[in-house]
Formats: sequence, structure tokens, C-alpha cells
Amino acid sequence: MTEYVSTTPGLYPLPDWAKDDLSDLKGHQKHDLVSGDEGEEITAAYEEAREEVIGVQQDAGLDRIVEGQLRWDDMLAHPLAVADAVETRGIVRYYDNNNFYREPVVTDDLEPTGDIASELEATVERVGSDDLQAVLPGPYSLYDLATDEYYGDDGDFLAAIAAFLEAEVDAFPAHETLFLLEPSLVENPPADGEDARASEAIDRVASATDADVVVQPYWGALEEKVYAHLLDADIDAVGFDFVANQDDNLYNIQEYGTTDDVALGLADGQNTLVEDPEAIRDRTEWVEGQLGVTEFETVYLTTNTETFYLPYGKYVAKLEVLAEAADLAEVKAA
Repeated sequence: MTEYVSTTPGLYPLPDWAKDDLSDLKGHQKHDLVSGDEGEEITAAYEEAREEVIGVQQDAGLDRIVEGQLRWDDMLAHPLAVADAVETRGIVRYYDNNNFYREPVVTDDLEPTGDIASELEATVERVGSDDLQAVLPGPYSLYDLATDEYYGDDGDFLAAIAAFLEAEVDAFPAHETLFLLEPSLVENPPADGEDARASEAIDRVASATDADVVVQPYWGALEEKVYAHLLDADIDAVGFDFVANQDDNLYNIQEYGTTDDVALGLADGQNTLVEDPEAIRDRTEWVEGQLGVTEFETVYLTTNTETFYLPYGKYVAKLEVLAEAADLAEVKAA
């Protein structure tokens, strides 16, 4: 029987009090952003905010708990932004929305920082490894967002990013699930040849953990060839953004099949309208019905995107909806 798991891709909005406190503590200039060596007051504020968002997820009843990535000033680029071999330079638009990040420019040989592992170590003390979900940018998206001034070859640079993330994952505490966020596979899809290398890079990062690995593209559907290559990677689940593009995502699954597990992005991570749990359950049944005889081992019910775009109260409500929708789906399946 299918197991329904409520979760999110992480990257949560800061609690309102933390926004105010950290604005006073950090300032707004480039040198005030997170670099991995924050002072005690800033560290304490982030730790308190992390405790709060962990508690919110637990209270909502989510099946997988994430750290929240509240320290990530640079959203998906954060793992590079705190690395010694990277210079952060000008402000760049984050895809086509109204958020921005500092351009990470790789100027030396990439070495793991352990920064995200330390965040997860703090989280697992509250959550336990059986419920813990780690979150990372996928190697292709991190490669796409970054600039290379060291490796000198696109293939070598992507391989270096994959090796960097592989080493970061190797330092993680035990965790149940790893989400690799890959919006660039949709927004700036790899060209012929590069699509196979992107799949190989994802496979390399996934091989660093014994956890279930979910690759979550979003803001649309993957091109057919990109999707077919992604299925070559040794991953447990592909995520589908059914908010942004329903038809093409269904086509990919029907035409090429998919993994034994699946992540369904059915709640809108960017819209303040809070969905009804029964509606999410019904959408889940509809997707499964469109696939005929396909029965997944695990279905992850999630927002289609990260949720840092949302007001804090709306993000909390979305978590509650996902948890209830998964419970309803389990009851229906039984």
C-alpha cells in the first residue's frame, strides 16, 4: 500500500521577531550577510528561530522535519557563499522573481565546509534521525547559479560542484530523506551532452547518503530529454510541480515512467491562498488516477517550491494543510 508522507522543500521564512532582531544585529550591507563565522548574538538568534520552525513543523504533524535554512541569505547559493574558495560579488536576480542573491564566484579548489552538517546536527537533537529531512541545492542548479574562475571547463566545474556537495552530504548526521532542489533543470535546462552530465552529477551526490533521495525541480516541467536522463540517476523519487505545469508533468510520467516513489508539488509555495486539505487529497487521487495502474511505494505531499516567499502565518497554515492532506490520503488508501 502507498505511504503518504507530508513534507516541504525547506527554505522557510524567518519568524517576524527574528527578521527584526537579525536586521538590527546584522545590518543590510554585503559584509553583514552570513559567512559562516557569525558572532554569538547572531548565532543565538538563528538557533532560537530554528527551534521555533522545528516546533511549528512538529505541531503541524509533518512526517519529515527540515532545518528550515533560515541562515541562507543566498537561498540555493548558500553552500558556496560560505566556502573559502568562493568570492561573493554583485547582486543577481534569483531566476525571474523579485528575490536576489550574491553571485558566488569560485576562485580556488572547492573544499567542503561542514556548515550545513552543523545545522543538521543541531536539528537532529530535537527531531531524531528517523524524521529528519536534509535539503540541498542540486548540483546542476548550484553550477548554474555560480560563476567559475578556477576550473576553466564547464564539465569540470559541474563535476567539482558535485564532488563538493558529495563531501558535504558525507558529513551529515543520519537522516531519513534528502531533497535536492533543482529549479535550474526547468529554468535553464542543460543542453545536449550536458543533460547526461547533470544526471551523473545528481547521481554522485545521491550516492553519498543511505537516505531516500528526492530530486525536486520546480517552476514548470522538465524537457523530455532532461527528464529521461534524470531517471538514469540512482535516486528514489522525482518531484513534479503540478502547480506550475500539470499537463507536461503528467505527460513525462505517462510517456517515460518514473521512480518507485514520487513527490507531488500540489500546494503553492508562493501564493498566500491556503489550500483546503481535502482539495490536496483530491488532487493526489486525480494524479494517481491519470497514471492508470501505476502505484507508488511512497508519495511525498509537498509545496511545489520553497516557502520563504510567504508571510510567516501563511507558511504555517500551508504546513498544517499538507499534514492533514497526507493523513486523509492514508485513510482513503486504507
